[in-house]
Amino acid sequence: MGRYVDYFIYSHGVIPAQLVDAGLTADQMARLTTAMFLHGGWFHVLSNMLYLWIFGDNVEDRMGHFKYLVFYLLTGYIATIAHVLYTPMSKSPLIGASGAIAGVLGAYLILFPGARVLTLIFVFIFIQVVPIPAVIFLGIWFILQVLNGTAGLSGQVAQGVAFWAHIGGFVAGMLLVKLFARRRRYANY
Repeated sequence: MGRYVDYFIYSHGVIPAQLVDAGLTADQMARLTTAMFLHGGWFHVLSNMLYLWIFGDNVEDRMGHFKYLVFYLLTGYIATIAHVLYTPMSKSPLIGASGAIAGVLGAYLILFPGARVLTLIFVFIFIQVVPIPAVIFLGIWFILQVLNGTAGLSGQVAQGVAFWAHIGGFVAGMLLVKLFARRRRYANY
């Protein structure tokens, strides 16, 4: 079973060295899309879906269904290219929706900076739910991605997480959101 899963991931994930060698062929474009819908296990899927559940619905409401889909795919493509630029000779497949979801997070930061995000805070054995402003929550998340991504440049961080895809997707989401989001309409009373 594992051999077939590996084959499937290598056949449908983005392999940076192959993308650099082949360019944006039809096969590579298909891989850019299919890779966003493959995951490395249940924790990978569930953690991505948690972020999408928390942040995605509000961004989708501001864009509409179709524009949101286009935005999601576009930021996912940009995130993948950011990862490929970081590891152009890698033969390890890139899979997962994290880069596209990072794009949604970047859009959320621009659209809803003052919104509160319910966050679990762990202090020793105590757990508390605290509402944190989105600008703080997402700012800390982004700083952690940059720190881990730059540590990866010197080989100081574990492999397996595409931090530069997260960074690329987040920045793309921040930059592209205004092209996709509808203006808020306020009721006149």
